[in-house]
Parts: sequence; structure tokens; C-alpha cells
Amino acid sequence: MAELDKYLKMMVEHGASDLHYCTGCKPIFRKDGSIALLKTEDDITEEHAKKLLYEIMPDQNKEEFERCSDTDFAHEIEGAGRFRSNIFRDRKGIGGVFRLIPTEILSCDQLQLPPAVRKFCSLSKGLVLVTGPTGSGKSTTLAALIDQINDTRSEHILTIEDPIEFVHPNKRCLINQREVGVHTDGFKPALRAALREDPDIVLVGEMRDLETTHIAIETAETGHLVFGTLHTTTAISTVNRLIDQFPAAQQGQIRTMLAATLKGIVAQNLLKKKGGGRVAALEILIVNSAVSSLINDGKTNQIMSIMQTAQKEGMTLLNSQLAKFVKDDIVEPSEAYAKAVDKDGLLQEFEAIGITDFKPPEEG
Repeated sequence: MAELDKYLKMMVEHGASDLHYCTGCKPIFRKDGSIALLKTEDDITEEHAKKLLYEIMPDQNKEEFERCSDTDFAHEIEGAGRFRSNIFRDRKGIGGVFRLIPTEILSCDQLQLPPAVRKFCSLSKGLVLVTGPTGSGKSTTLAALIDQINDTRSEHILTIEDPIEFVHPNKRCLINQREVGVHTDGFKPALRAALREDPDIVLVGEMRDLETTHIAIETAETGHLVFGTLHTTTAISTVNRLIDQFPAAQQGQIRTMLAATLKGIVAQNLLKKKGGGRVAALEILIVNSAVSSLINDGKTNQIMSIMQTAQKEGMTLLNSQLAKFVKDDIVEPSEAYAKAVDKDGLLQEFEAIGITDFKPPEEG
């Protein structure tokens, strides 16, 4: 067993989500969103960090690290799980961060995903995006959606990931999972090749650049169901990000393509629950004819008013979810406020549910 594996196993036993193993400090776990040092351990020397991290690094990733000073790969420990691994170099030396990828794929029921989100699994074509900051559970939500399709439909699903996280067995569907850097040079060439691989559904692990985004939208336009992720925090900012990354001369065309292909956005954030654990707050945009028209006309600032009045369709604003969690005594008002994008709007939501004694922290 690799020496680092004992820390990864310890991380699993303690219910932590991440291990930081970096030169110049003690090993650190992240649990329920907070970090904690292993005080019984000595500070890690660069020599020891390099020894432990190189021991588990595939040869091609060692070459990439020597060339680029960072690299990503998946590391698996039989009986413990898979770990999304990033090795990097900073001013102190080499370091690594390891995120636990649960062996079990949580179902839509276990994640308590609302019906509006589950309906995306029955689409035959279009673009569905799951967005949020790093560590907000995007991969877990996407895995649940793919698993539901795998249980209920007979399709060919192709995933392009960096690295592969959740491993999907073939159930009713044929699933091919390709890892960037191992099975393909990048998202762009893999997406170009996808159309020759007869998929019904394509999952793009990250739409990280303009060309990948463009090909993903084109793939949805040609009659495929495409799932993807972005690091945006709200549904409306996601639409704007998709459009604004293109040159001004192309934005009209992209708006038209998005209006026709975009089916929905799930923007999510993880919050610390009272008493431990975390809960996901979801903002849900369903692209109906009214939203599609606003996207086509470049009036995305008006989408929020539709989301406020279309709750029967399953649309939800982030602030509404945050306020509900506070009202139901699931999270502290301070935690909801910290995660809010529209903080003034959340304070108004607090007043509406009778929370008048919360004082936001002073900025600066």
C-alpha cells in the first residue's frame, strides 16, 4: 500500500471530503466545508511530500507535472474509493489535494432532487447545465441524473471528463467514459469525435473554453442531449457567461442557438447544516418559450421576473431556497447570507419570513 493511502483511508473513516497534503504544513482534512489540521502529525517536508505524491502518480502525470508544475488524475484504493487528485507546486514546494469520489452513486431520491430537475432525464435533445462553485456537488448531481437515465432508458451515453470521477456500469444503457489526458488529448477533440461515435447523450465534464462551449451547443443543436458544467453561481449569470465569452460579432448567432437548445440550468451551492453535514441549495431555470424569447432578444435581465412567477413549472431562485432552509431551521442565517449572491434580496426574504434580528457582518 502506498504511504499516502493511509491518510486517504483516514479521510474516508472520518467522513471528510478532501485531503490537503502540502509542503510546509501538517496534513489537513476538509469536513462539512471546514478544514482541520492533523495536529498529531509533523509538518511535511518537501522531500517527504515528493516521495509520497510521486509514489501514486502515473508516469504520464509525472511527465506533465515536471513540464507544467501541476497535473490531475484519479487515484483508486480498493475498498476505500476513488479520489480526484491534483498535484501542484507553490512557493513552499510540492503539494496535493485529494477529493473523495464516493463509490456509490447517489440516486435522485437520495439527493432529494426536485421533479423539475429529474425531468431533464427524459429529454431527447438539448443542453442542460449544472453550475456552481468548486466543491458545490455538481459532479454528484450529474452522476445521479446519468444514473437515472441508465436505469430508465436504452441509450448510448458518452462522458468526457478530467479526470473520470464516478464510474458508471452498463445497466440499460451503453456507457463509454473517456478521460482527458488518458483517452483523448482534450475536451475539444473528444467532442469533435463524439459525433462519429453514435451517442444519444453526451456529458462534458467542464465547458472551460469558447471552442468547447461552441461544439457542445452545436452537439445539442444536432439532436443530442448534452449535459455540462460551468463555475457560475446563478442561472442568469450562466446564460450571460455562455454568450459573453464569444466575440461580439458571434453573440447574435449564439443567442439564437442557445434559445433553441438550452433546456435548463441547475445552479447549486452547498451549505453547512446545523448539527453537521451539508445541504444543497438549488436555483432552477426551466427554459420555456418566454425564457427562450428573452435569450434570443438579448433581454436576459428579465429572466428573473419569469423565475419568480413560474414556481409551478419548478423554477426556483437561490434566495428563496436559502430563506426556506433558514425558516425550516436547517441552516443558520449567517451561513445562508454568506452563500447568497444577492445579499440585499436575501435580507428582504428574511424579513418576509419574520427574521428581523439578523445583522449582516460588517464588510471590510
